[in-house]
Amino acid sequence: MTLVHNWQIGRKMDYPYFESRPERQFAAVFNTNRCIACQTCTMADKSTWLYSRGQEYMWWNNVETKPYGGYPQHWDVKTLALLSNNGENPLTWSTEKDDKDNKKSPYGLYEGETIFEAAKTRNLNQWAIGYIPTDKEWRFPNIDEDAAASEKMNNELQVAQEYSTLPVHKRWFFYLARLCNHCTYPGCLAACPRRAIYKRKEDGIVLIDQKRCRGYRKCVEQCPYKKTMYRAQTRVTEKCVACYPRIEGKDPITSGRPMETRCMSACVGKIRMQGFLDDNPKNPITWLVKHHKVALPLYPQFGTEPNVYYIPPRWAPRAYLRQMFGPEVEAAIEKYTAPSRELLAILQLFRTTQTIIYEYRIEQGPKVYETTINGKKWEYYNDTAIGLAKDGTELVRLTVEEPTYESPKERLNSI
Repeated sequence: MTLVHNWQIGRKMDYPYFESRPERQFAAVFNTNRCIACQTCTMADKSTWLYSRGQEYMWWNNVETKPYGGYPQHWDVKTLALLSNNGENPLTWSTEKDDKDNKKSPYGLYEGETIFEAAKTRNLNQWAIGYIPTDKEWRFPNIDEDAAASEKMNNELQVAQEYSTLPVHKRWFFYLARLCNHCTYPGCLAACPRRAIYKRKEDGIVLIDQKRCRGYRKCVEQCPYKKTMYRAQTRVTEKCVACYPRIEGKDPITSGRPMETRCMSACVGKIRMQGFLDDNPKNPITWLVKHHKVALPLYPQFGTEPNVYYIPPRWAPRAYLRQMFGPEVEAAIEKYTAPSRELLAILQLFRTTQTIIYEYRIEQGPKVYETTINGKKWEYYNDTAIGLAKDGTELVRLTVEEPTYESPKERLNSI
């Protein structure tokens, strides 16, 4: 083991390889408030990469209904239980920041053990704690879809006599779109005895060299998100490849510019923005994650430093969201509930172009609305959001207030 810095947990931690970050890290932001679970992303990925024999159960991209759904079933509950170890490893956070700008510990300090440290403490003779799901747990990619949690029993026969209002609904669920997080410290990479898994230096995408893989399934066991999947037909493991030919700009549609992945570009609900984490504060992904901190990592306490981030849902219980996204979840929801001018403009850029947006500009417009949110004055401006390509080319330009079009009387829709 060596010590590496994990900014999501605010401290150094044990990991079997030295810290090595790419120049730009493949990353994405998902807005869970917009997801409608249409599964278009799931089928776009499936039809592109997973149509061969032995891949029938493989869903590199899936959309789960929380709190009961999961693929494989119970993946998060089981991993959290293993990590907690019957309460001997309290998964607690200290929200004290250790530096003035909160760059080293933006979410506070995680005081428990990560999956790597827990394996070391318990002398498990492996790099991370984990388990291999049973065949039964891989059966359905969207099991318990739309199954809501409630203060009452969920098997009641009559219509529930309860009413929900924000900020937290009494009866709730939300959709969680998932794919490989292309972690900075992947559990799968640490676990592989063949060193068949590697992280690309140019963009941080995690891939498997299938010529080296021998199907030991250590990666399946020790990936806490269960996004590496064993294919019995070929006896090797496969995983999301982040549509790397598109990321490399090899698709002619974008004229050689880096392009969004299939699951991102197919999103009907416009919940996704895919790009790179870098040092540019005008990069929309970097701004959402590192500067405004409205998009949070999924289970940062695992210690893998995942690079897919989520804007948390407004209506779910805060305690549930806190254990899922970390201690900054209330602040993130507050920022989304009453968005700043900059956030409102950036949200308009979600899923507007297949070409990856590297930088954004905002042209200020007139104030069109004013109200009070949570007792505070809030103003709405019709600004213009502009997305730029890597070479500075303008890709998209649109206003915050979407235009409306009225059909002429002679062409009215009769339906």
